[in-house]
Amino acid sequence: MEVLRRSSVFAAEVMEVFDRSPTDKELVSQAKALCRDYINSRLIRAGVSWSKPECNVPVPGGKLAEVSTILLRLGDELEYIRPNVYRNIARQLNISLHSETVVTDAFLAVATQIFTAGITWGKVVSLYAVAAGLAVDCVRHAQPAMVHTIVDCLGEFVRKTLVTWLKRRGGWADITKCVVNTDPSLRSHWLVAALCSFGHFLKAVFFVLLPER
Repeated sequence: MEVLRRSSVFAAEVMEVFDRSPTDKELVSQAKALCRDYINSRLIRAGVSWSKPECNVPVPGGKLAEVSTILLRLGDELEYIRPNVYRNIARQLNISLHSETVVTDAFLAVATQIFTAGITWGKVVSLYAVAAGLAVDCVRHAQPAMVHTIVDCLGEFVRKTLVTWLKRRGGWADITKCVVNTDPSLRSHWLVAALCSFGHFLKAVFFVLLPER
């Protein structure tokens, strides 16, 4: 809950860092802002409404808004091709949504599996699609506060795993290079790497909560 109360404090900051090399903290803050926007979009699409006013967070603006638009567009492409993978995440993982520890452990396990063979923008989009799918499950099962946990968890994963990769590419704005409106091969250009994460995701679904032997 606190993460969304703080969102208005750093909202302006995350809009101003695209003209210079972003810091680790800024990249994580942007990752979380993008995650909230992605989740909100998927909740609206699923016809699920928030019941608490603190969930109405600021929408990313400036160049971050452009990044968010591209992220959502690529997410649409990915979820269109593999709709069943990014829906009913909790059921696929066979987890309870009442335990913060269970939800975070499951999400981190899936995230780790997605990036086992390396980092690509396609896999980053896949990570956001998983987070949003899980968030929709939480709200549908009367656990809206768990969405804040998912956002925090994604931010921590970005800090530990993706920040260095993002900095080498100049930050989140690099994702805009994935979209070339005049290129008919757009789908194959970036989805090849994304769909590679599909296999890793299924592995995570099977192994994430497998009892120790």
